[in-house]
Amino acid sequence: MNLSLYLLTVLIWGTTWIALKFQLGGVAIPVSIVYRFALAALILFAMLLLTRRLQPMGRRGHQICLAQGLCLFCINFICFLSASQWIASGLIAVVFSTATLWNAINARLFFGRQVAPHVLGGGALGLLGLGLLFWPELSHHAASRQTLYGLGLALLGTLCFSAGNMLSSVQQAAGLKPMTTNAWGMAYGAGMLAIACLVGGIPFEMEWSARYVGSLLYLAVPGSVIAFTAYLTLVGRMGPERAAYCTVLFPLVALNVSAAVEGYQWTPTALLGLVAVMAGNVLVFRKPKAARGPEVPRPA
Repeated sequence: MNLSLYLLTVLIWGTTWIALKFQLGGVAIPVSIVYRFALAALILFAMLLLTRRLQPMGRRGHQICLAQGLCLFCINFICFLSASQWIASGLIAVVFSTATLWNAINARLFFGRQVAPHVLGGGALGLLGLGLLFWPELSHHAASRQTLYGLGLALLGTLCFSAGNMLSSVQQAAGLKPMTTNAWGMAYGAGMLAIACLVGGIPFEMEWSARYVGSLLYLAVPGSVIAFTAYLTLVGRMGPERAAYCTVLFPLVALNVSAAVEGYQWTPTALLGLVAVMAGNVLVFRKPKAARGPEVPRPA
């Protein structure tokens, strides 16, 4: 079950970049994000109400959902989309992949979980692999104030993503399932972002082309309802540090799709990066050897 959820998350998030490209146009990016998560929240609430699986939540649960919506479905998307104005998407992918390390550190700080050395080592190896994969983009980046702004925003978005993972862990520990908390979190995130758009004077326009509507539906249903539910379920089952290795693997899927659709050419450096990413994946999910007890001496 965990493997199915893991592969599902990686494959869906690895292809959402195509839909995100189709979203660029007449509708402002923050408004498109509002449409995406508002629609996803409506779908989740409808599913939960029809199946009678919407769990009741107390005041504390709603407060955590509010914080989760702010971190996971609002600020981090704004940060990454704003960062893309100053730095290349490859660099953003490398920064975002550090979520594996941040989740391990935060799980240690907030939940007292032991940081497994093989998880940290695998995350670092995956990060190195992504650096090699995107080396052509990274090598052309000159040190400038704009680059630092972009890196800072990408890092802030990654930290918000990690914080959202921790909040989901708290909710699941309290017995609340990701579908319920995601429904409320997406609704809160879309609502807060909509208020920010109104205050900022961003118009709520709509593009009714098949390209825009189709990409919006893909981002809302597979990209949000399915992938976020699958991913946060993994956070509860496997721990946030291991589940976050998805952030290393889905850029790899995106590159393979790009090779088929846009003619991306694999280079020896990129292939070496591919090997490093896959080796990191094996290391992260390696089961530690069971600790051996003291040997009992046999009687002579």
